[in-house]
Amino acid sequence: MEENKKKQAFIKIVQEHERVIYKVCSFYVSDTFPLADLYQEVVCNLWNGFLKFRNESTISTWIYRIALNTCISGMRKEKKRPKGHLPVEIVSDWLFEPESLDENIREMYRMINRLKTLEKIIVLLYLEEKSYQEIADITGLTLSNVATKLKRAKEKLRQMSNL
Repeated sequence: MEENKKKQAFIKIVQEHERVIYKVCSFYVSDTFPLADLYQEVVCNLWNGFLKFRNESTISTWIYRIALNTCISGMRKEKKRPKGHLPVEIVSDWLFEPESLDENIREMYRMINRLKTLEKIIVLLYLEEKSYQEIADITGLTLSNVATKLKRAKEKLRQMSNL
């Protein structure tokens, strides 16, 4: 019975954080790593770590770390940056209500996708309204490093939008 309770608790956690997992995965989609595969690999890694989770961080911080590490590890295995990404319009159908994204938001996500990996992660977490401390906990950076990298990423996005 104990095993069944663990499975039910895990399923509930994944369901509650499904949008977050999809959103993280959507930034790493490529021909080599389709969204469904990335999502499945993240969930498998979450399950593998679930029984060892020690509550030293919030569950959402833990989920972000596992999702990001899984996606980044997949990129490293590929040994180069993925060549093709699934267009944000297609991914957005899974992540958001279809009417909720106007063209400006879609363009913002396209620009974010052009940032370096760590910048993407920080901006993604910032857009999820994570505090600088939460971003630091998830990424392993210091608070001042988070602030600096976020400021630089915002400046890059401003420059991209002026082109």
